[in-house]
Amino acid sequence: MNERTCIVTRQNRPPEALIRFVAGPDGTVVPDLKRNLPGRGCWVGAEKALVARAAAKNLFARALKAPVKAPPDLAERVDSLLAATALGALGLARKGGAVALGATKVETAVRSGRAAVVLHAAEAAQDGIRKIAAARKAVSHAGGPDVPAFELFSEAEMSLALGATNVIHAAVLDRGPGMAAVKRVKALAAFRGIAPEMPASSAAPAAEDVE
Repeated sequence: MNERTCIVTRQNRPPEALIRFVAGPDGTVVPDLKRNLPGRGCWVGAEKALVARAAAKNLFARALKAPVKAPPDLAERVDSLLAATALGALGLARKGGAVALGATKVETAVRSGRAAVVLHAAEAAQDGIRKIAAARKAVSHAGGPDVPAFELFSEAEMSLALGATNVIHAAVLDRGPGMAAVKRVKALAAFRGIAPEMPASSAAPAAEDVE
């Protein structure tokens, strides 16, 4: 009963899979990520392509029953908001002790079963990615959790959010503030149409990683 209808696809989805939009005071379409702004709202599937299509076809005016205009870069604005929300959540998780930084600590978090998500900066070297991927695959093969990995942010973005320098690899831990950050990271990835890299698709572990 809590499902809403996407104005682009006309499909019903739970609110968590949609983005709410309202009419702003100046007659422009405003994204309501927290779903708490006053006034009539409409919903679009939480995918960049769908938001771009809704803006291009001006579907908001009919849905909101108002002469509103959607900025042509609405999808990019939503992307920036989701990225800022995810980075903010990562910062809070770091303050709460739920983030491990650096390749060695990330690998340790993965092998201990404490990592919920691994993040690689866009500048990450393939050698470092492969070493952590081997650890993730070894844990998965041993019956441990399948830890997804994402490349969503630059080194500068991760460093600023996590209050450190040269952050290339990070692991979000499976607890309290960490899980809130994981939710935001996955929402951003889904919006961008980026599937997580899962252990099953990782490169085969090196000989020293096989027991």
